[in-house]
Amino acid sequence: MKKALKYALLGLLALLVVAQLFRIDKTNPPADPAQDMMTLLSPPAAVSTILKDACYDCHSNLTKYPWYTNVAPVSWWIKDHIDEGRGHLNYSEWGTYSPKKAAHKMEECVEMTEEGEMPMDSYTWAHPEARLTAEQRSTLVDWFKATHTQLVAIRDAAAPEAAPEAAPANEEGNENHEGEDKN
Repeated sequence: MKKALKYALLGLLALLVVAQLFRIDKTNPPADPAQDMMTLLSPPAAVSTILKDACYDCHSNLTKYPWYTNVAPVSWWIKDHIDEGRGHLNYSEWGTYSPKKAAHKMEECVEMTEEGEMPMDSYTWAHPEARLTAEQRSTLVDWFKATHTQLVAIRDAAAPEAAPEAAPANEEGNENHEGEDKN
């Protein structure tokens, strides 16, 4: 039994050594500051700090890779998180989003932050600066909500067909509302 355990541990060690030969690509995609959400929306300083500390490593092209991203298989897992995060929302590419997409992404920011799903626990374990206090979370959610309202107005102005339609008028020029008494 001891011999089998010894061989199993040696095999595991060999796998870990071989895994180090398969490195992740830590090259960040190009980031145009003119397209970055911070430049385009000019959040207050407190919000900017929270976004940089809690969001930008996974949701921008400005990722700072810590030392442990040199150790496989942890590095593979982190790289997958970063790629997935950028795929869902990339603040560095905010300026390329249509008004409709920007409004939707901001709505998701509200929901994910308000529900405590972002930043992810697996990120905050290694990044204490990304752990949001109740006050920071509230500040961020409030800014996301206010910005979402502005983005919805921009979206609706850009695409009038996306705005809610008015109820058709009756013969007297009054709007008909379903379920209302017409007397």
